[in-house]
Amino acid sequence: MLSGKPTILFLQAPPGPFAPELADALGARGCGVHRINLCLGDVLQWGWRPAANYRGSFADWPTYLADYIRRHGITDVLYYGDRLPYHRAAVDVTGALGIRGTVYEFGYLRPDWITLEREGMSALSHFPRDPEMIRAAAARLPAPLLEERYTHSFAMEAFREVFHHLTTFFGTPLYPRYNADSYYNPLVNYLSYIPRLMASGRRGRRATTRTRNWLQTKRKYVLMPLQMQNDYQLRANAPFNHQREAIEIVLASMKRAAPPDLDIVFKIHPLDNGRESWSRTVARSAAALGMAHRVSTIDGGHLPTLLDEARRVVVINSTVGIHAIQRLRPTKVLGLAMFDIPGLTHQGPLDTFWSTPELPDPELRDAFIRLLANTIQVRGSFYNREGRARAIAEIAGRLLNNAVNEPGGFVAVPPRLADARRLGIELMSDAPSEPELVAYP
Repeated sequence: MLSGKPTILFLQAPPGPFAPELADALGARGCGVHRINLCLGDVLQWGWRPAANYRGSFADWPTYLADYIRRHGITDVLYYGDRLPYHRAAVDVTGALGIRGTVYEFGYLRPDWITLEREGMSALSHFPRDPEMIRAAAARLPAPLLEERYTHSFAMEAFREVFHHLTTFFGTPLYPRYNADSYYNPLVNYLSYIPRLMASGRRGRRATTRTRNWLQTKRKYVLMPLQMQNDYQLRANAPFNHQREAIEIVLASMKRAAPPDLDIVFKIHPLDNGRESWSRTVARSAAALGMAHRVSTIDGGHLPTLLDEARRVVVINSTVGIHAIQRLRPTKVLGLAMFDIPGLTHQGPLDTFWSTPELPDPELRDAFIRLLANTIQVRGSFYNREGRARAIAEIAGRLLNNAVNEPGGFVAVPPRLADARRLGIELMSDAPSEPELVAYP
């Protein structure tokens, strides 16, 4: 290894070749590269490359990780998603040891961007929240080109996800103490997609027709995009045990405070597995409040069209909120999101959102997007070959130059911690003494 180059430890990564190829690129630049496998899916992803295999308990993981970091002179830990169980502990360990932790995830500026942040995302994000700080930091930064470049098929992404999680599930005898923390049984989860995939064409046509018919009525509506119930952003950065609670809160608030001519459309997430029957959940909640005539659910449809025509948008913490802000749609965040910033989103109570929504400031919106794209977003893709190569080169450069979150996208104390405490969101790893191997509901 060349003198002065970092020694990087890879933890769990998105299914597919992205992390191994990034490791190869960093190794070729003289960095030390390490990896800890936690399950069979990790082993198969990493392939022939050297790695340690951890088969201990989840409770002992922080001690093992800290010892590994010390013994191998690790300077950087790289992990995919900071709320995955083992990564929550890694955030604590890197902080205690004073080494760099870097998290990456799907981009805020989707579809072909990747998020890269120092230390954490969402509640733990160090990205500025003060509007004037954002304006000042973005003043000399270029506007990003946002048109889509790196497309990939849903089938490719789905295959890699299914392969990783099912090999992990069936490889339990090799890693019997692995804490998968799965919301659904992986086998049942992926089998649930089969009927949805078989009906996807019919469902899409029906959603397109319903959207067209709805828009022709010229009725005013609020759009609420639903998230997947097993999404970590929903599970770890929102004050709800189940998304049903958010639906009920929104409908009850509308019943109390919204103008009677304002309707609401719930849009089911395109990758939802169908196990929750959101249409039935919404219909029951609406009927109980006598609001069935004002409430619709769409399973599919063209999101940009729905956003363009919506009078308001409510999200838990979905990145759809950023797309709504870009379109200058009044947006209310119910959970914790890094884009929930004064001047961009409604800061008052939900009941005030229906009649007096706070509008996004166009100049602040432009500054926010410039700063976001130039500091914690990387252009590229996990699944498109060309996009992967571009993102890997950029991420390697930022890691080598200690330029993650730069220029100007980092404040010392995560500015959203107060919001997390207000919402009752737990930030520490809280590793149990002996966790359930798989926490199926």
